[in-house]
Amino acid sequence: MRSGLGAVLAVLLSMVFLPVPAAAAPPAEAAAAGKPLSYRVFATREGLVGGVTANGHVIVERDHFVALPSRLGLSSFGGGERSVRVCAGNGRCAYAPVWDVGPWNTTDDYWNSPRQTWSGLQRGRPQAQAAYEADYNGGRDQFRRDVLNPAGIDLADGTFWDALRLTDNSWVSVDFLWTGGATKGTVVTGGGPVRLRAAASGTSAEIGMAGERAQLPIQCQKRGQKVVGTVRTTSLWNRVAPGTYVSHAYVSVPSGFSVRRC
Repeated sequence: MRSGLGAVLAVLLSMVFLPVPAAAAPPAEAAAAGKPLSYRVFATREGLVGGVTANGHVIVERDHFVALPSRLGLSSFGGGERSVRVCAGNGRCAYAPVWDVGPWNTTDDYWNSPRQTWSGLQRGRPQAQAAYEADYNGGRDQFRRDVLNPAGIDLADGTFWDALRLTDNSWVSVDFLWTGGATKGTVVTGGGPVRLRAAASGTSAEIGMAGERAQLPIQCQKRGQKVVGTVRTTSLWNRVAPGTYVSHAYVSVPSGFSVRRC
């Protein structure tokens, strides 16, 4: 959970209706491979049910979104153009849109190079982590508060408890999906998350969740169990990572969408 929350909320709420800046382009090597940037960072639970995020979303119980410490990673209101894949040490993963700014800082786009601020830090290392572990900036964040944990991402309660089944703040791997080149679809459920499955069937093991409006990198499709969903009725399933499938019944795709069969 965030520390010194009042100061941060004041800053965030003052910026709710500002336009979202464009993210810096991914490095040539990542773009060429089509793989998104990925870093291991410390995750904390956001909570704040009833509060308003930096893009105007009102937080509900068991919500599914994340916060990153720069508006360069923020999605538009109700959008998922900035989405992440978060995987925990227990093997579970979550796909979620970035709907808030934090923890600790608001100008620390640590996934970019060059970054907005803290240019002396290694790419992929959040300023809060450096402050906590190495007394960087005197152990303080951009607001001059003492950094009490190394968090580089905040997780909404549903992402934290339900999708990842975490019981405490934890180190996770984060893929910044907008930096990759894969064809993407958008989760449309009308509210709650869709479950990630280990095979193209609703009876296979549930291995995570994808939140409403999260964008998913679709690697290929295969036939499986027929599903009646919010977007369509279909037996097609999208593979979004090795051994990870989402029913195409809950995924909206752009016009002209085409992807190979698995």
